[in-house]
Amino acid sequence: MLDLFKRKPDDGERSWSERLKSGLGLSRERISRPLTALFGREALSEEAIDELRSALLAADVGIPATEHLLDELVARWKRAGADLDARAVLKTVLVELIAPLEQPLIIGAPRPFVIMLAGVNGAGKTTSIGKLAKYLQGQGHSVLLAAGDTFRAAAREQLESWGARNKVAVVAQHGGDPAAVMFDAISAARARGADVVLADTAGRLPTQLPLMEELKKIRRVIAKAQQGAPHETLLVLDANTGQNALAQVAAFDAALGLTGLVLTKLDGTAKGGVVAAIAKTQPVPLKLIGVGEGIDDLRPFHAAEFADALIG
Repeated sequence: MLDLFKRKPDDGERSWSERLKSGLGLSRERISRPLTALFGREALSEEAIDELRSALLAADVGIPATEHLLDELVARWKRAGADLDARAVLKTVLVELIAPLEQPLIIGAPRPFVIMLAGVNGAGKTTSIGKLAKYLQGQGHSVLLAAGDTFRAAAREQLESWGARNKVAVVAQHGGDPAAVMFDAISAARARGADVVLADTAGRLPTQLPLMEELKKIRRVIAKAQQGAPHETLLVLDANTGQNALAQVAAFDAALGLTGLVLTKLDGTAKGGVVAAIAKTQPVPLKLIGVGEGIDDLRPFHAAEFADALIG
């Protein structure tokens, strides 16, 4: 099995780190001010802790994760005393919390290897599929796109545009049953010898029960078309939704059995702390994160790199 996202310590990787840090600037600014005020203090006052608590909550870290981080900070402060670097300790505790989410996206042996993507409207599914197709091609894999959003013509056209941009085939239908599109796409991928099928689905809210049932049907049809498929079931989340992301993870996981998350639109968000909230309450692996609109702006999640960008 090949780890497609093995880190390469080159200039491009450093450039990505810089872009991530820039994208999380608003979240980092909120957290940085109370941390700076703690420097050199011999004791942690309730006022100082409250200020940091407010900053973490404002960055959408969420109550459970915030209390966990603060409890650890206070406990380690008491052991170390005034010599403690509050920023460094908070960063360490954050890395410990979110490290379990760091699991690479691995393309296994089955051909075609089917990756199903789901999410609410506007989360960035189709764009993420286009970026992921580009990355997989860069790793030498042939890719086929399945346009499972048969409700919106614009969605189909957008995916076809990404297909043309990446020079990959797109299987689509005008209207009709999205499950049938998936079946046809997997059959076409098998006939053409494609390595990976990226299966797009229509956006839907977790409260739209008939549409969630349809999503389950799509998954069942994929399983019939290819044994063991979908091999990855990814939920695409918009970072700007903040704590609402937790309800989305819970609902889609219950319906599909998620294997991973894709967190998009981290550039410019003031809610980057939602990663900590996910780790504490809905710890589904965070396979990929997106910063920016460029075709190469989708990369693997690395806990230490993320914590450095969030805390500073």
